[in-house]
Amino acid sequence: MRDPVLVTRDMRCENGAAYTVTPGRPMPLGVTHDGPYLNFAVFSSHATCINLVLFLPARANPILEIPLHPPHHRTGDIWHVAIRGLPAEVEYNYRIDTPASSNKPGAPGEMPGLLLDPYAKAVSGADVWGQPPGRPLYPAPWERLRPRRCRVLSHDFDWEADRPLQIPLADTIIYEMHVRGFTQHPSSGVTHPGTFLGLIEKIPYLQDLGITAVELMPITEFEENDNPRRNPCTGEPLMNYWGYHPLALFSPKASYAAHAGKQVEEFRSLVKALHAAGIEVILDMVFNHTGEGDEQCPTWSFRGLDHATYYRLDVATGRSYNDSGCGNTLNCNHPVVQDLIIDCLRYWVTEMHVDGFRFDLASVLSRGSDGTVLAQPPILERIAEDPVLAEAKLIAEPWDATGLHQVGMFPRWGRWAEWNDRFRDDIRRFIKGDDGMVSLLATRLTGSSDLYGAQGNERSINFVTCHDGFTLADLVTYSQKHNAANGEEGRDGAQENLSWNCGEEGPTRSLKIRQLRQRQMKNLVTLLLLSRGIPMILSGDEMGRTQRGNNNAYGHDNALTWINWDDIARHGELFRFVKLLLHFRKRHPMLWRRWYTPEEQNLPPKLTWHGVRVGQPDWSNTSHSLALHLAGEAEDIDLFLIANAHWKRHTFALPAPSVRKQWYRLVDTFLAPPDDIAVRGEEPLLTRPPSYTVGPRSVVVLVGQ
Repeated sequence: MRDPVLVTRDMRCENGAAYTVTPGRPMPLGVTHDGPYLNFAVFSSHATCINLVLFLPARANPILEIPLHPPHHRTGDIWHVAIRGLPAEVEYNYRIDTPASSNKPGAPGEMPGLLLDPYAKAVSGADVWGQPPGRPLYPAPWERLRPRRCRVLSHDFDWEADRPLQIPLADTIIYEMHVRGFTQHPSSGVTHPGTFLGLIEKIPYLQDLGITAVELMPITEFEENDNPRRNPCTGEPLMNYWGYHPLALFSPKASYAAHAGKQVEEFRSLVKALHAAGIEVILDMVFNHTGEGDEQCPTWSFRGLDHATYYRLDVATGRSYNDSGCGNTLNCNHPVVQDLIIDCLRYWVTEMHVDGFRFDLASVLSRGSDGTVLAQPPILERIAEDPVLAEAKLIAEPWDATGLHQVGMFPRWGRWAEWNDRFRDDIRRFIKGDDGMVSLLATRLTGSSDLYGAQGNERSINFVTCHDGFTLADLVTYSQKHNAANGEEGRDGAQENLSWNCGEEGPTRSLKIRQLRQRQMKNLVTLLLLSRGIPMILSGDEMGRTQRGNNNAYGHDNALTWINWDDIARHGELFRFVKLLLHFRKRHPMLWRRWYTPEEQNLPPKLTWHGVRVGQPDWSNTSHSLALHLAGEAEDIDLFLIANAHWKRHTFALPAPSVRKQWYRLVDTFLAPPDDIAVRGEEPLLTRPPSYTVGPRSVVVLVGQ
C-alpha cells in the first residue's frame, strides 16, 4: 500500500494528457509495474537532484520532466517516483545534478546530460546497426554516437513450457559465436541477416553439427560506433564489432532485432527456439568494465549517476583504474555493484531463460575496491551461492588485462569452470612440434589434473581457438600476426600465437603445404574433442574460416569477421571431419567421465599410456609422440589414441582391446578423405594387428568394439 500521508500530484503535459505522480517505492531498482502505476527507482549517493525525463517513442522532445526532490522522492541513496497514466511504451532518461556540477553530458544528442538507467530492460535510439545519426558517412569519432533512451516494456511473452535445459556441464560442447557475424554475410541465405531471428534460421545447422550450447559474444546494448580508429588501407572507420563495451547490462542489443523495438521479444524467441532444438544459451557477460571508457569519453550512465561507487578510482587523482584495458574498471565488490550484478544475472535466468554465463576478464571480479586480489571475493561467492542461479553454468575467463592470471586458482566454491588457456597453449605447441611437450600433452588430454585435480571434466573449458586470436585455419597458415588493418600499427593482438605456417606464410599454391595444413587442423580438432573436459570450438573453424592472419579483429564488421557459408563447400573435408567427430564424442560418455590409472581403483574407463611399444611411453624431451588406451565397459568402446607430432612416421604396437572386442579405425588424419574419418558403423576392421603405422604429423584413433 502507498503511504497515505504523502501527497500526490496531478500533472499535465503539453498535449493535455493527465498524470498522477506519487513518491513511489525505493525497491526494486529500475522500472516496475505497481498496479496502475509505473515505479521508477535509481541509485545515486552524490546527486543533489535527479529529474526523470519522459518521452514518447520517436518524439524528440520530452512529454514530462519530473524533479525528484528529497525527502519524499529519496530513501537513503535511492531516488524514486511512481506515475499513473503513462502510455504503454513510454521512454525515459535521468538528468542529474551533483554538488560539483561536474558530470559531463551523456550520450550526444539534442538533450545533453541525459543518462541511461543501469537497470533498463531495453534501449531505443540505435535500432539500425552502425547507422550514424543523420551526419556525414565518416564523421568524427564522437559524432558517430547516437543518443539512447530507456524503454518501458509492456508486453508479455508466451514461453509455453520452456525452461533452461540443465544439461550437465561435463556433457556440454560449446560453440562460441557472434550473433551478427554468424548470418550477416550474403551467403547465409537467411531472411533477417545479422539478427536474433537470422540465428534462429540457422538452428538446423547447429543441430546437425552436433554442439550442445552456443556461447554468444556480448548481446547486451553497446555502441558499435565508438571505435575512433580507421582502417589505414581504406580510410573506413572501424567499429566496436565484438561488443565488449556494455552500456545497458539488462538490455539485448537493439540492432540485433530484425524489427525495431522488438529486441527483447526476438531474443526470447531465439532462446525458446534453441531450447526446443536441445541447445543451451550461454551469454558472454562483461562486468569488468563498461563502454564509458576513461574520463575523456562520453558519459552514458554509471559515471554520471555515481562515479565513485560504480568504478574503482585512484584516490589521489580521481581517475579510473584500468584493469580491463578498456579505460575503466567496475568496482565489482562494492555492495551496490554486487547487487547490480546479481540482479542482472537473475534477470537473464528468470526472464530470458538463459542457461549460463561466461564472465569476461573474470579476475577483475576478484579484486577489492583498492585493487587487492581477494582470497574470497564476495561477488564471486554470491554468484556461486545464489539460489536463483543454482543451475546456471558459470564460466570464468580467469585473468585480467594487468597480468593477474588465475587459471587453476580462480575462487570456485565448487561451481566455477574456467577457460583453460594452458590447454590451448600446450596443444598448440605439441602439434607445432615443440620439444618437451609429451608429458604436458598427457596432462591436458586427461583433464589438466595439475590445475583441477580429479574435477577436470567439470572445471576445464578446453579450447584451441576463440574469438580473441587466430582462427583454426590461420593457426596453421601464419607464423606472425597481420594486424595492419586494425589501425594500431601492429601493436595490438598477442605477440606470440604458438602458430606455425607449415612452411610458407599465408595462402600458397603448394599442394604439399595445403595438405599439411588440413592435417594439422584435423589433428588439433581431434585432440580437442577427445580430451577430458568441456570442449569449446570457435564458429567457422569447422569450415576453415580465415581472418587473413588478423589475431585481433575486434573492429571489423565485414567479410573478414563474418561467416562465409560458401566455406562449407570449399572446405568440405574439414567440415565433414569436425561434424563426425562431434557426434562421436556425444555418443560416448566415457570421454568425459573420470579416467582411472592403474594405480587407482579398478573402474572403467581404465587409462594406460604407451609409446611405440606397449606400456612404454617416451616421456623424454625429444619425444614427439604418445598413445593412450581407454578401456571402457563391456557395452562401450575401447579407445586407442595415437598423437604423432614428429615429422617422421612411426609404427606403434597395439595393446589388446577389452575382452570380445576388435580394433577398428575411426580416424587417421594422414589419410585422404573419406578415409580420414569413418562414418558410424563403417569403421574398417584392422586386418593386421597388433601394430599400426602412423604417418608424420598425424593423429590416429582406433575403437575397440
